[in-house]
Amino acid sequence: MNADFFSVLTFVFWSVNLTTAISLQSLSNASERNAASIGLIGDPNDVSTTTVGATIIVGGGQDVDEVYQWMIEKAGGGDFVVLRASGTDAYNSYIYELGSINSVETLLIDSRTLANNALVERTILSAEAVFIAGGDQANYVNFWKNTKVHHALNFVRNVKKIPVGGTSAGCAILGEAYFSALEGTVTSPEALSNPYMNLVTLGYKDFMNQPYLSNVITDSHFDNRDRHGRLVTFLARMNHDHGIQARGIGLDESTAVCIESNGIGKIIGSGSAYFLTQNGMDSTPETCRDGSPLDWYRYQKAVKVYKIQATTDGSHTFDLNTWGSGTGGIHMYYYVRGGVLYKTYY
Repeated sequence: MNADFFSVLTFVFWSVNLTTAISLQSLSNASERNAASIGLIGDPNDVSTTTVGATIIVGGGQDVDEVYQWMIEKAGGGDFVVLRASGTDAYNSYIYELGSINSVETLLIDSRTLANNALVERTILSAEAVFIAGGDQANYVNFWKNTKVHHALNFVRNVKKIPVGGTSAGCAILGEAYFSALEGTVTSPEALSNPYMNLVTLGYKDFMNQPYLSNVITDSHFDNRDRHGRLVTFLARMNHDHGIQARGIGLDESTAVCIESNGIGKIIGSGSAYFLTQNGMDSTPETCRDGSPLDWYRYQKAVKVYKIQATTDGSHTFDLNTWGSGTGGIHMYYYVRGGVLYKTYY
């Protein structure tokens, strides 16, 4: 055998091993990607479209077609990514059939390992719209907080400027303040009876950063699960613990606030949206301490509420720049005495 033969043999051996290595790496990458991706419909090739930044909070329950069509428009028909920590890829075909969009993919991110996976991060960063499904927000906090997923979500909304939304548990984590449910859920009577009971687990300024949701906490299933009292309790805690003028948004099921890039929220769906704000910095709770029922009376005007009926075309709105004006709504006050919530209209 001559030197040329050995050279050829060496080249073939090297090429085969390189090809094998590339194939194994591709399989490894695919395996990593598939560990989170539970389905994709449409074109798997990434596209780049012109997007408009927006925030969408949905109150759970039956999905509203017009909300996702609004997101598709803001996404410029690009790639739509659904995030969840449990469940199926049922959103894929539903969203894909609602408009002209390149693809819809669902990522099931149910561990911190997956939440720190570079390929999972890349999928989110490449998206033109991201939607966080319902479930248990404690999973989102435990699995995603302080990970690549956490920081990618804030990047795509604030720097890349795409529509980012969530329903139910996905809605609950989008405010600057949030109910983490780390000890389980809490009812209105429980929260009102003791604002510092172990079930009232709140986070503040350490997770999502959404425009126009500063000092805001969100809650869902307002009509079905009577969460008005617990949202008022959350506001009392926010003011007492952090010295801020606390604000909240409560949403009936099948109802969304679709926040435009200019801060105008369109109320889309079939229920109502409630915008709560502490009635001035002087309107602090009279009693907000561990072991005692909440007292937040302030002459029956502790919390101002603007309740807006949703429409399918989003013609009723609320200005999140000022929290002082809106259309299609009625004005109310909420106040609490001895752990009991009261409501008056004005």
